[in-house]
Amino acid sequence: MFQFLAPHLREILERSSPSDWEEVRLRVNQPLVVKGRTGYCFLSPLGRVVPKDEAYRPTPEDLARTVQILTNSSWYAWEDEIRRGYLTIPGGHRVGICGRAVLDGGKVKTVKSVSSLSIRLARAVPGCADSLMPHICPKGREVLSTLVISPPGCGKTTLLRDLARQISQRGFQVVVIDERSEIAACYQGSAQLDVGPQTDVLDGYPKAEGVAVAVRALSPQVVVTDEIGHPDDGAALAELARSGVKVLASCHGDSLAQVKARSWARDSLPVFQLAVVLSRRSGPGTVEQVLSLRSGT
Repeated sequence: MFQFLAPHLREILERSSPSDWEEVRLRVNQPLVVKGRTGYCFLSPLGRVVPKDEAYRPTPEDLARTVQILTNSSWYAWEDEIRRGYLTIPGGHRVGICGRAVLDGGKVKTVKSVSSLSIRLARAVPGCADSLMPHICPKGREVLSTLVISPPGCGKTTLLRDLARQISQRGFQVVVIDERSEIAACYQGSAQLDVGPQTDVLDGYPKAEGVAVAVRALSPQVVVTDEIGHPDDGAALAELARSGVKVLASCHGDSLAQVKARSWARDSLPVFQLAVVLSRRSGPGTVEQVLSLRSGT
């Protein structure tokens, strides 16, 4: 993804060792930050890890040139994505955009004066769901509706992606409702990350609209979606359950008990048969618990 950065930034990052990077954060006149498996660090103009005070500080010109490259010099063509706060670029990488909001009728119309970019590097991890498949897809004959619970940055989206891929490979018809373009990371209609041969992707659809389209037109056996948590999500998931569709979804949290205390959980949790709790204790995607929700555990 270095080709989407301003030349000076590209040179700095290419000099470093990006093999395990998860994020690159560019803030005007603030230290250049990258995040790897061990946490955040700062990069010098030579691409070396240095104390914060010695780090390179991206200039307004660095960010302006990067935005120009990301949008192919056509900000208007990307305004639908920009008003949602991010772009998805080839390879599935996601670029979060911060700046001054331009409002129209109280809603964000576009963003001007970009002050920072948060680049999340997309990496599929084929096989990361291997240990969970016997729980979620016992004997390959059925899929159990499963909620993946995880703090941010612990691999829940990566896990959902591999579950979709493996379940699709076993012959199930899968629909991914990819509201934030993170699971399949579609770019101009093409999934940048493998979600399986029998998977349809509803890219950018809000969950309720995506569920309606899936049930009405796509006949899924399994629906995969990310980051539930709004009260409306419960009604959408219940609609899937009534239609006999299994659901794989994720939500933010440290534990099942914490999730149960939230207002949206009353309507949403009954849809699920299993809960999987993740952490970063041994790296992203560490499985802490697999819990049956039908037995009350």
